[in-house]
Order: sequence, then structure tokens, then C-alpha cells
Amino acid sequence: MPRWKSLSGTLFRVLAVWLVSSLTLLVLAALLPDFRLQSAGGDSLTRTAFTAALGAGAFGLLSALVWPLLVRALLLVPALVIGLLVFFLNGSLLLLALGLIPEGRGQAAPETAVIVAAVMSATSSAASGFLAVRNDEAYHRRLVRLAGRRRGRRSGAARGPATPGTVFLQLDGLGHDLLCEAVRGDRPLMKTVARWTGDSHRLTPWRTDWSSQTGASQLALLHGSNEDLPAFRWYEKESRTLVVSNRPTGAAELQRRAIERTGDGGLLAYDGASRGNLFSGGADQVALVMSVAARRGKHNRSRAGYFAYFSDPANATRTAVSFVAEVVREIVQSLRTRFRRELPRVPRGGLYPVIRAFATVVERDVVVAAVIGDMIAGRTAVYADLVGYDEVAHHSGPAHRDALQVLRSLDRAIALIARAARHAPRPYRIVLLSDHGQSHGPTFLDRYGLSLGDLVRAGCGLPVPRRAGRTPSGAEAREAARAALHRPEEAAGQRPEQTEGPASSHPLVLASGNLGLVSFPDVPGRITREELDRRHPALLGTLANHPGIGFVLVRSAAHGPVVLGASGAEHHLDTGHIIGTDPLAPFGTGAAEAVRRTDRFPHTADLMVNSAYDPATGAVHAFEEQIGSHGGLGGAQSHPFLLWPVELTPPAPEDGPLTGAEQVHRVLRRWLGEAEGPQLPLGPGADELRREVPPAEGFPSPDPAPQDKPR
Repeated sequence: MPRWKSLSGTLFRVLAVWLVSSLTLLVLAALLPDFRLQSAGGDSLTRTAFTAALGAGAFGLLSALVWPLLVRALLLVPALVIGLLVFFLNGSLLLLALGLIPEGRGQAAPETAVIVAAVMSATSSAASGFLAVRNDEAYHRRLVRLAGRRRGRRSGAARGPATPGTVFLQLDGLGHDLLCEAVRGDRPLMKTVARWTGDSHRLTPWRTDWSSQTGASQLALLHGSNEDLPAFRWYEKESRTLVVSNRPTGAAELQRRAIERTGDGGLLAYDGASRGNLFSGGADQVALVMSVAARRGKHNRSRAGYFAYFSDPANATRTAVSFVAEVVREIVQSLRTRFRRELPRVPRGGLYPVIRAFATVVERDVVVAAVIGDMIAGRTAVYADLVGYDEVAHHSGPAHRDALQVLRSLDRAIALIARAARHAPRPYRIVLLSDHGQSHGPTFLDRYGLSLGDLVRAGCGLPVPRRAGRTPSGAEAREAARAALHRPEEAAGQRPEQTEGPASSHPLVLASGNLGLVSFPDVPGRITREELDRRHPALLGTLANHPGIGFVLVRSAAHGPVVLGASGAEHHLDTGHIIGTDPLAPFGTGAAEAVRRTDRFPHTADLMVNSAYDPATGAVHAFEEQIGSHGGLGGAQSHPFLLWPVELTPPAPEDGPLTGAEQVHRVLRRWLGEAEGPQLPLGPGADELRREVPPAEGFPSPDPAPQDKPR
């Protein structure tokens, strides 16, 4: 009896979707002049309805049979292009379906076919989804069948292991304090997370390193070390290379260095999956992972996640329609911000609406589907990054309504994953975490009228763009530099002359949120304070005394690492000696240790510049065009979170707060070990012990990847 019930339910859903698709064709044929379902002489209503049913059935069969083959053939096409091709491929399938109708009754112009196919897919998908939601038993049976098929393909086992698996979901850029706000009250913004907090899960904050950005945090979280990663991007003098942590070659090189340093494959090296991350964590199963995106060959399965998702035409169409809707939403929200004259704000034109839609729709959908597939397949450890909130918060602000809408959609994604976990062949523990937070505030350029590069050039006596002189801040910076150089006042309309000799060397200025890096490429090694004062006597004073600068780190030949602040304030990191007011005091406990650790890195820039921070408002000033930023010290950006199931041991050490992504990695690894599964060891002797535990099948040896070239 249950088998007949299942078959009858499936038949009912197929017929219902077929009926909806047929009615959709009839309505579109009546509305669109270039689309018809009748012969040239006209047909009766019954004949037209029969033609619509034939067309809908042919389109459905072609979508089910041909679409997976098309997507597999397009695996090498970039994901963004696949999303845009969905409409045209669907239109082609519809034209083919209409061509199968006898006597040429189905005809449509190519551009009309694209519209008709999109509407049909959307309506049939909505009908199918509505029926599945209303029929929980059918939804359960479908997941159980999928779990059985995938378990059979993987191992042939009838049941999964008794030990629980672990899913780590990274909510990129969401700070601890903002999460607390999102789960508070009778109608919380994130309903699923609110139910977990204080019930099945516990919330713990942790503190990032000085470089509070995804590259530094996630490399340590997945591979146990972020040593010598001073910022999001930096310049390496010995190779004359600009390293950017989110480029494929940059991520691959950073992962190779971390594996070489730790002697360990990564957090996910045993039966793991990495989804939407910068780094693989040693996982054999990867999708949308930057560090393997540049590789080619059988070990690169990063694009396979697209096939798993887009092979279903309903998924493809739903995501494509949502993609377009998100682009329109961003344009509308940007215009609303301008019309209301909200401040601060940054430009949101160009390709940004498309980039936002990819992060908040395409990447989210593919990653969520991949995670659900991993659980149904019974994988031991899964780590996935959901980046949508971070992308929107950069341009709208961390607590802006536009960014909060993304948090609501992420909460629904978490609920979907949690529901799917009930049907997995093994129990799963879901850990939510973030890699950093975001701090708000007007950009440095918007607040002071000049960029960090302008300020550095002014301090070096180099020409400053005219736009900087049009604001009081720009004029102040330039005139302060001229006074320190004992140069005469500049007449109106004139620009300072470029200096000759060694001082004519142009510094390279890079930005990582509210952290700036200044390098002098012509100076081997790290320039000393004494040499810098000889070359550019006004530079350090210009930077340290600017109201938008919190502190400057420089290496002194006499005193070692020194942090400079306004009015001659200094903090000697090696001895703890402080002159005047401590420049690091506003940044809280742990700031000195974070700066001291970064100073030890071989590729720390000649000057590390952190923007000013207002403890009362939490505001910083990004050196990039971001009103929600992270990358340095100051405010919420340094305080991400861990939301962990109560059955796991508490993460925070007894002797102090959880500090640094490397320490969090050890917590995550300990939690995996608590499931009594085999884990790869860290620390001395790892090479010998690793031979006793085989790595995941197919994991390639970490060969060096080519480095990015400066642009």
C-alpha cells in the first residue's frame, strides 16, 4: 500500500505541474504577439489546449533529458556565464519542443522563446515546490531515496557510520555583536539561529589577528597557520610580486606555504568537503574553492558543484530569475540611498550589481545544495562559506537594512541545511562561525578629502592630485609636509616639485580595509625608521599626526618595532616603553600582541598604517571605497563568533579569551576528534604519524602554484 501511495503521489505531482505548464503556455500565447499555438487558419479552443499540452510535455521531457547533458558540457564555462546562458538554453529547448508539435502549430520568435521558457520554468518550479512543501511525506521520501542512491555510489553500505559528522557554516563578515542583535527579541531577524542560541547551541566570541579578513582567518581556520600573511594584499620585495589572497594563484601559494609550515594537509583532509572557500582545507571534494580554481586535471573538481546544482533545469531557472531580481534590487536600493541622501555611502555602479547577485544568489544556492549533498552522502566534515552578507555590508554598511535582508535569507539557507540533516545517513552537528566582523564608518577619502596614497605622497614631498587640495584636510596634509621639509609656502595654483635623488623613489601604497601598507620597492629588506627619516623626514610625522590615522608601525634600528601616534607618542613593542599617550590604548586589550606578532612576519610592509578608531561609535575609516570594512584593528571587525552545539566541549581556554584564528583551528580540530573519527595530527612528528592514517582518496600533493604578477 505505501508503494502505491508513493506512485500515486508522484503521478499527481507530475500531472499537476504539466497542467500548470500547459495553462502558462495558453496565457502566454494570448499575450505575446510573436508566440502562437494554432495553425495559420486558426483552431478551436480544445485543439489549442491540446497543442499547449503537447508543447508543455515536450519541453518538460527535453529539459529532463537534454539539460543535464548541456550543463555537463559547460562545466568549463565560468559560473557567472552559466547563469546568464540559462535563459538562452531554455529558449532553445522550447523552440525544439515547439518544432515537435505536428503540423507546425507551435511557433515563436527566438527572443520570445527565451521569455516563454523562463516563465514556464518559473511557474512549473513554483508549482512543484508548492506541492513538495505541502507534502512533507513526499519530501521525506525523496530525500531518503537520494541518500540511498548516493550512499550506494560511495561505499555500497546500507547505513552510514554511527559517529556524527560535522558541518561548519561560515557566515562571512558577521560580527558577534550584530549576531546578538539579529537573534534578540520576540521577532528576531534570524529565526533559526535565534532558536538555536541558548537552546541547542552556545555562543562564544573570539578575537582575530591584526589582519581581520577572510584570507588570514580562513587560512588559519582550515590549515592551522596564517603566519606571514600581513594583510589582504601585500608586496613581496624579493620576488617583486603583489600577492592577493583571493586570487586563484595567490590562494594556492598561501595554501602551499601553510601546508609546508604545518606539515599537515588541513582540517578537512579526512573525508572532507570544502564549499565556497578560499582554501581547500585538504578536502578531496571541492566546489567554488579559490585555491584549486587555477589547477587543471582530474583532481580539480571545483566546477563539479555547478553540475550537481544546474543539472536540474528548475534549479537553474530559479537561480537565474533570482539573479536578475537581485540585480534589480541592488539598483533600486542604490537609487533609494541616493534619493534619501543617506551618508556615508560609496559608488555602487559598474559591475557591482552583478557581483552582488552572484555572491548572494548563485554562490549561495550552489554552496547550500553542495552542503546538503555532502550530508546526504554522509561525509565526515564539511566547511562552507556563505559570503553574501559580507559583500553587501561593504557597500551598504554592516547594520544597514540592505545587509540585514541578506542575513534573513542566510537564515533560511541555514534552516534548509538543518532540515536536510535529519535525512542524512548519520547524525550531524552544525557549527556556525564567522571569520571576522565589519566596522562601519565613512571612508578615509570621503572623510578627509584625500586617499592614503595622497597622504603618503605628500609626506614624501611628491605631487598630490588637485582634488586633495580642494578640501581642508588635503591642504593640511600637504602644508604640514612642506613645513616639516622647511620648504616655502606654495603659491595658489602651483604644485610641489618632485624631489631628486633617493627621495624620488615612489612608495607603493596598498589598502586592506582600514589597514594600509606602504612599501619602498627600491630598498632591500624592511626600511628602518632612521633610514626613512633620512630619505623622507616629513613622512612619519605626516602620517602619525593626521586625525584619520590611529597609529603607524615602523621598525627602528635602535629600538626594534615602534608604534607611532599623534603628538610624538610612541610604544616600543619589544620593551613596552611608552612615550606620551599609548597609541594602541583605544584599540583595547590584545592590540599590542597582535601588532607585535605581525611585525615578526618576513613580508610585513615597511610601514603598517591603521586608521583612527572611535571607541564611542565604533567607527573606522577604510582606505578602500567601503563603508563596512575589515582588515585592521578597531571595532566589530575584530570580534567574530562561534555558535557551537552544547554536546561539544567549550571552546574558550580557561586562561583567557579565544584569540587568533590559529587557536580557533585547534578548537575545530578538537571537535572533530570528539566524534571519535581518525584525524590527521598537528605539530612535531606529523609526517610519521600521518603514514598511519591515509589521506582522503584523490587528494593531490601540494605542488607549488604560480604567483600572481603585479597589475
